Amino acid sequence: MLKFSRSEIEIRAANFSPLAFGSGGVLVFARTSPHFREGKLLTPFSMEPIKVEGEIASRKLTLETGKLAKQATGSAVVSLGKTVILATVVIAEPREGCDFFPLSCDYEEKYYAAGKIKGSRFIKREGRPSDAAVLRSRMIDRPIRPLFPKGTTNDVQIIATVLSADLEVDPVATAINAASAALMVSGAPFAGPIGAVRIGLQDEKLIVNPTYSEEEEGDLILTVAGTAEAITMVEAGANEISDEKMLEALELAHSEIKKICELQLELQKKVKPQPIEISVTEKNKEAVAAIEKIISPADIDTISGKTKNEIKTVIHALEEKVFAALAKEIEAEKFNKRELKEILNEKFEKNLRKNVLEKDLRIDGRKLDEVRALSAEVGVLPRVHGSGLFNRGETQVLTIATLGGPGKAQIVDTMDRDYKRFYIHEYNFPPFSVGESRRRFGPGRREIGHGDLAERALLPVLPPKDKFPYTLRVVSETLSCNGSSSMGSVCGSTLALMDAGVPIARPVSAIAMGMVTDKDSEGKFQNYKILSDIQGLEDFAGDMDFKIARTEKGITALQMDIKVKGISHKILAEALERGQKGCAEICAAILAAIPEARKELSEYAPLIISVKIDPDKIREVIGKGGEMIQKITAECGVEIDIEDDGMVVITAPDQESGKKAKEWVERIVYVPKAGDEFDGKVVRIMDFGAFVEILPGKDGMVHISALAPHRIEKVEDAVKIGDHIRVKVVEVDQMGRINLTRIMPDGTVIERAPRPAHSSGPRGNGGGRPPRRF
Repeated sequence: MLKFSRSEIEIRAANFSPLAFGSGGVLVFARTSPHFREGKLLTPFSMEPIKVEGEIASRKLTLETGKLAKQATGSAVVSLGKTVILATVVIAEPREGCDFFPLSCDYEEKYYAAGKIKGSRFIKREGRPSDAAVLRSRMIDRPIRPLFPKGTTNDVQIIATVLSADLEVDPVATAINAASAALMVSGAPFAGPIGAVRIGLQDEKLIVNPTYSEEEEGDLILTVAGTAEAITMVEAGANEISDEKMLEALELAHSEIKKICELQLELQKKVKPQPIEISVTEKNKEAVAAIEKIISPADIDTISGKTKNEIKTVIHALEEKVFAALAKEIEAEKFNKRELKEILNEKFEKNLRKNVLEKDLRIDGRKLDEVRALSAEVGVLPRVHGSGLFNRGETQVLTIATLGGPGKAQIVDTMDRDYKRFYIHEYNFPPFSVGESRRRFGPGRREIGHGDLAERALLPVLPPKDKFPYTLRVVSETLSCNGSSSMGSVCGSTLALMDAGVPIARPVSAIAMGMVTDKDSEGKFQNYKILSDIQGLEDFAGDMDFKIARTEKGITALQMDIKVKGISHKILAEALERGQKGCAEICAAILAAIPEARKELSEYAPLIISVKIDPDKIREVIGKGGEMIQKITAECGVEIDIEDDGMVVITAPDQESGKKAKEWVERIVYVPKAGDEFDGKVVRIMDFGAFVEILPGKDGMVHISALAPHRIEKVEDAVKIGDHIRVKVVEVDQMGRINLTRIMPDGTVIERAPRPAHSSGPRGNGGGRPPRRF
């Protein structure tokens, strides 16, 4: 223990990990502080930053520790090009009575990192994380969580803060690498390191850490994380690419991951962190022995059934048998019901795995590659634009599609990108779907993640915006869940979009693949079996959740998480092949419900009409201060969106109002020519003639001599402001001024009187009147 005076603390406190103030102004430090190296406490003056460098896809990758965030248990600054991310790890005391690993991972966007100020007019501070930040937080958590000892109860918090963003490459892979590096130098019992990269595909060429533009123009956005031995996490959106190309991309990713892991090990070797002891929940051996006397292997074998309720009924009966037999011990608080349930559940999980590995026997009696019973319906709801109900076993998802105009697109403002979102998928998971009752606080991270996955799955088959300019909002309501509800929302989205009349290229189907292994305490295994269409208990007790969405042409989305140290290329290939067969079966059920997208949109869907105009005419359609466009929308009851290229998109509630607005826009941009006839309105009167509005915002002049078939002394003798008269264009001069003549009710076209020879005006009018000025 070291002692400092209060004055010294002001200088030094920010550089250590204090636990408490002792008596007499003593600050106490734990020997698990990250500033102990080889049993010696390093002061701020002796601890120099430690750095290692490498290269990934021609970009410099730097890992540094010891300079920033010194009070954290572990910290690392990782730079890739001009992107800089600070990751911190704090390992706190164990949570008493906790039956799960309390790990939290946060990816924090900082607008200053991109040289931006938040777009909100009133709030500039970063607040609630964006969906993009939530998704990146999940991608940090998923590969790290399985690499901590099972039963860990210490609070572990990882924060990845973006300090600088180059706006070229997505920072998520760098954030995962930074989080892993911070863990490696913290001394935590983390079975890493892990590395992460992004892979793109453009013109059949795979790209490591592609730029945003390469991702947008390419056919693949793939994020992969893994250890030096194997891949542990996959997240992908793809433009219907083949299984072979996806496997090639995964192999390339892992080759780069190995380099990143080597750098982290080099950094750890230089730091030599002191190991941190954590709390791991241990089983009550007496309770285990007691249950083994009460529950036989034959009892455990009775746990099976087609439905979740059937299985739970058997489990609850066995629990009650245990509670009754150990009632005295429970009353004496020697055992508690929760730990007894956990021990019984562990016995059930081991038996489930054993049956699959040794007998190819699943808990509901299915074959390893068998998909649960399927059914699909469309047109379930009468007033919505499109709806689909998808059932797979006990999992039921109702999806509703709503169409809107381009103006309904969501404007997304994030740290690194601003864009419009024209296809929006939202996934809801209410507690009643699993027979529970709990308070609801809006969408959680899981719901945001599942919604994003299903959205990526459908994006490749949507019609191009120039041919189908609608904004699409699709909402999936999970009504009942026994596993794979996210993949059910993909199938439900396909049904709802086709029912709404959206001309998707091909139906998308999806399946969740699982795996059971004979893993040991370190997560290593020799034998495994792949399971198709896993249900809830198989997901919970199994070692892999591999979600696959695809069309008959290729893969559109992937998501994989595992509970073992990693899986090989061979296992990935086998899972993809089995998944392709399952998706084909599911696609057949979708096509049985609706063979193709409806030819007509719903009568309740808005009508969209597009008009292409000269971009130079956009200002005329908008009008001064937006006056003209506001007038059109108000009088016609429509919405109008104008693109920079001159595409005017009118969203109308019906054909009549849409046609009226379209004609109005066409009249505004029409360029009159000699011989055109119009029904106009007198808007201004001068001594020498009347100005008539022939098109919205466009006037022409009828000379006094062309207002009547006979000579008149005053313009008012023929017309008044507000009169509607028919006119004909005589000429459009070089300055764009329109000269008109009147057409009388009987069809007579009045010829303008010839100009007198003695007229001295530039456009002599026979009466010595001044020239036209407008």
